[in-house]
Amino acid sequence: MGQFILIPIIFFLLIVVFSSFFIVKQQTAAIVERFGKFSRISPAGLRVKIPLIERVAGRLSLKIQQLDVIIETKTLDDVFVRLKVSVQYRVISQKVYDAFYKLDYPHDQITSYVFDVVRAEVPKMKLDDVFVKKDDIAIAVKAELNDAMLDYGFDIIKTLVTDIDPDAQVKAAMNRINASEREKIAAQFEGDAQRILIVEKAKAEAESKRLQGQGIADQRREIARGLEESVEVLNRVGINSQEASALIVVTQHYDTLQSLGEETNSNLILLPNAPQAGSNMLNDMVASFTASNQIGEAMKNAKKKGDE
Repeated sequence: MGQFILIPIIFFLLIVVFSSFFIVKQQTAAIVERFGKFSRISPAGLRVKIPLIERVAGRLSLKIQQLDVIIETKTLDDVFVRLKVSVQYRVISQKVYDAFYKLDYPHDQITSYVFDVVRAEVPKMKLDDVFVKKDDIAIAVKAELNDAMLDYGFDIIKTLVTDIDPDAQVKAAMNRINASEREKIAAQFEGDAQRILIVEKAKAEAESKRLQGQGIADQRREIARGLEESVEVLNRVGINSQEASALIVVTQHYDTLQSLGEETNSNLILLPNAPQAGSNMLNDMVASFTASNQIGEAMKNAKKKGDE
């Protein structure tokens, strides 16, 4: 009978002994209470408490934590926008008591302050300024939270405005504005490119005309030089300049007819081209040269008489 009573007592003692030990993880603080009253803060490691008298009332993480708060507010230019503010905070190891006993719901407290600051700052800015000055908003939130949460044992490490999301219609309008600006810039570039092409084409045509004219001038210069040499050769055999010029023209006329006969696809026609046309042309040219010389001599004589 005594053995049956001893077994429950041993089992109870074992439970009491094992319940005297507890483990606190790294970067964690355990709050120990004695009969409901704060006793001590136990750091990380294997710890001991008095069974049935003391208990672990709670544990607080000393790691850096993050709370994301989404706020909807209106800007100065009456645009509704949603902001996502990320708050990074931690419990101060020297103020674990304040963090555990002074504040029941730290997340709600932090969220309230973030709402208050953002809704005070953003309505002072236009939508474009909200994007540009998001760091100013984050700094203002951090300053307000530090002042408020330090007494509760919380240290605000950093605040970040991680997302700015305007109304869908506003975003569509902004995208249209950006697209119009890009199309305008593209049109300007295309206009500049076309203008450059036109200018370069005009320069190329001008250079081509210049070279073409130079070629024609060189060609005519060589023709004139050849004619001059031909006249000199004919003068040596007793043919005067007028007759030589007429003979050269007639010779060129027949050379042209010969070249036309060799080309089957030529569209050039010389008029007149009868068999007697050559002699008629030669006689007409000699007669015109003789008449022009007589007129020239008469004008010279008249001028001499006028001078006397």
